[in-house]
Amino acid sequence: MDVKAYMVEVGEKAREASVKIAQASTEAKNRALLAMAEALDNARDKLAQANELDLENGRANGLDSAMLDRLELTPARIDTMIEGLKQVAALPDPVGIIDDMKFMPSGIQVGKMRVPLGVVGIIYESRPNVTVEAASLCLKSGNATILRGGSEAIHSNQAVAVCISQGLSQAGLPEDAVQVVKTTDRAAVGELITMPEYVDVIVPRGGKGLIERVSRDAKVTVIKHLDGICHVFIDRDADHEKAVNVAFNAKTHRYGTCNTMETLLVDEPVAASILPLLAEKYRQEGVELRGCEATRCILTDINPASEDDWSTEYLAPILSVKIVADMEEAIAHINKYGSHHTDSIITENYTRGRTFITAVDSSSVMINASTRFADGFEYGLGAEIGISTDKIHARGPVGLDGLTSQKYVVFGDGHIRQ
Repeated sequence: MDVKAYMVEVGEKAREASVKIAQASTEAKNRALLAMAEALDNARDKLAQANELDLENGRANGLDSAMLDRLELTPARIDTMIEGLKQVAALPDPVGIIDDMKFMPSGIQVGKMRVPLGVVGIIYESRPNVTVEAASLCLKSGNATILRGGSEAIHSNQAVAVCISQGLSQAGLPEDAVQVVKTTDRAAVGELITMPEYVDVIVPRGGKGLIERVSRDAKVTVIKHLDGICHVFIDRDADHEKAVNVAFNAKTHRYGTCNTMETLLVDEPVAASILPLLAEKYRQEGVELRGCEATRCILTDINPASEDDWSTEYLAPILSVKIVADMEEAIAHINKYGSHHTDSIITENYTRGRTFITAVDSSSVMINASTRFADGFEYGLGAEIGISTDKIHARGPVGLDGLTSQKYVVFGDGHIRQ
């Protein structure tokens, strides 16, 4: 296959489809989403057969158990995919909403209309359910999308793509509005991220290496986050029970997610009373603690933390712990070593809490809550395409609104500028 020629063809079809899908009614988009759900339900056997091919190839190629788990399409995961399509169909359609409409002294009315981004390219690994999630969110927000899944899931993704195409066709929408790249050649990624004439936005979902490559080489706007180095700061005015519960949950609820706490900061006046309580709970869960010198004076049996630990996303049962002199030092540490993802303060002092959420430069900042809440579903977005730590356009969990932009609209009645 001539990969460049193929990707240009995919891009041309996507651009053409984006014009039509941007004008599609909410009713048509919802009809397509529900038809996709029905097609998936009817294709369970075909999906299972395709997925088994990928699993067999994965085992033969030495994929580890975690990768195989993410790759597997169990009946329950198919149920979740179907339910996800129904949930997106039930979400409000942001396209066409006009905000901030106001009369100007000249007599014209000016407002902002929410509009699709155009063509969204999504690059992801392992999980075939992402194909459905991404397609549904892009469709509902009026975007055409090009989906490039990992080579390990090629058969599963193509089987899912058939169901998506069926849903679009039944609703009278262009099947090219959602295209799943058919080649496993890695050159396809290089072409996709360097086609600004066809692609408006790229969303990479995967490991750090993938995101670094896309960020470095893309000629198209990228919505992404690179690391999830999240912090919980236990303030001197914290409720001890809340502090222990939140810090424990933020680390141990799940280890392999980008919103898991990787560094615990503790205010010096409460360190001696809180750290032993937390250390015992972490020890029971098998969490390895790595502490600063002051922390190791209290927890004498833990390992020392190196300079690299403060900027490491472990994605594992390992936690860095640092005692800080005050909230100002905690904020400075977070802004220096953090990844601008999610950080939380535990405090009963409203003024200090407000200072923290104002000064910490992250896409989600919390008071008395676990960092694990940084999620599109938990934020009421219904679903998310990913999380952005960038500062322009979308920041934090990216849902339907994040897949749209705004343009000014002006209403006049023969007005001319004097």
